[in-house]
Amino acid sequence: MLVARQPTNQDPNNDVNSRLSLREAIRLAQQYHPDIAAAKREIAATEASLRQAGLLRNPELVAMMEDARTENRSTTWQLNQAIELGGKRRARLSVAESGLNMAKIEFAMMVNEIRVTVTTRFNEVLIAQERQRLALTSLELTQRAYSAAKKQVTVGKVAPLEESKARVAQSSAQLELAKSESELVIARQRLHSMIGNKAPSSIELVGRFDTLPVVPDSLDVEKQMMQSPQIIKAKIEVEKRAAMADVERSKQIPDITLSLGAKREQLTGRQQPMIGVSIPISLFDRNQGNVQETISRLDKAKDELQSTQIRVRNELMQAIQRLRFAIDEAQLSKADVLPNAQNAFDLALKGFEFGKFGFLDVLDAQRSLLAAKAQYLRSCGDAHLAAADIQRLLNDQAFEFYPATDSF
Repeated sequence: MLVARQPTNQDPNNDVNSRLSLREAIRLAQQYHPDIAAAKREIAATEASLRQAGLLRNPELVAMMEDARTENRSTTWQLNQAIELGGKRRARLSVAESGLNMAKIEFAMMVNEIRVTVTTRFNEVLIAQERQRLALTSLELTQRAYSAAKKQVTVGKVAPLEESKARVAQSSAQLELAKSESELVIARQRLHSMIGNKAPSSIELVGRFDTLPVVPDSLDVEKQMMQSPQIIKAKIEVEKRAAMADVERSKQIPDITLSLGAKREQLTGRQQPMIGVSIPISLFDRNQGNVQETISRLDKAKDELQSTQIRVRNELMQAIQRLRFAIDEAQLSKADVLPNAQNAFDLALKGFEFGKFGFLDVLDAQRSLLAAKAQYLRSCGDAHLAAADIQRLLNDQAFEFYPATDSF
């Protein structure tokens, strides 16, 4: 069970087993996630394919016997060796190397995706925890308002209807608290599913939901964009298709087969050396269809590379804009909106207790305060999601989005 709460004084010897920072969560996920093991096996498989592609063709041993009668029998032993021409072996190696590079970039993309997912779910738990605290605060506020309304009804300053309104508001706050607790449980489970069974059964998350990411510099983004795993993958696909086209072109040049052997005639006891060359004649099938197919697929890969570059650039610019807006909104809410909303509620409640305001004024001020706090949480969540999108598009180590702290 993941327990998200503020750090408490604990035994330092048990600190590793009970507290979980974001960095440690990422380490656990990248070490024990089953998809990581599967991707590593794919790399091992492509490495084996690369070794196989570089091997020479095996020779062929042929034995022939003419005439079943012993006195007239002649026996021939022949060794045939195919010689590849046209750079077939080199082209095969290029295709295999591209396959290995593709497996490696897909592994890097998977590691980055797991890192981004863990970061997102870690922050989701912290924000869900804060929503639960907000619901508790809301319940406390409604309880204060209900107590104030009950006192006013008792002394006859307001009608009993005001007390009923306060009770309805309190019941709504209780329902909202139950909902926030359920969302927190779900967020914990989603994070635990990424960490796996290697994580301790009871974990305290170490971090703050309001530690906002930093907006990356646009010039640095332009430089790092070409190192985006998606763009690199598209480039490798172009290289692979070009190598496959070279393989098909090389097949247009026929291979020759050299033969070396000896023929022994049983009747005369004479042994004759044999040397031969076999050359296929490319009269009808010149592999022209396969060559055209690979060229068309190469052109398609080049078009997809251009499309990927445009898409990554647009998504990056949009994510940076969303991050910048979310951070500005969160900072404005924290510095201006939240203090004013809290002050308005305190004044409305105090004025209601002295009979200067009606209970509807208290409810309006309370709703404004809770809405401001909820908006602040949404802004923080949007900032974390935007930063996750940027990390997903860029190289894993391109930027450090969060300030260096013990929590992160």
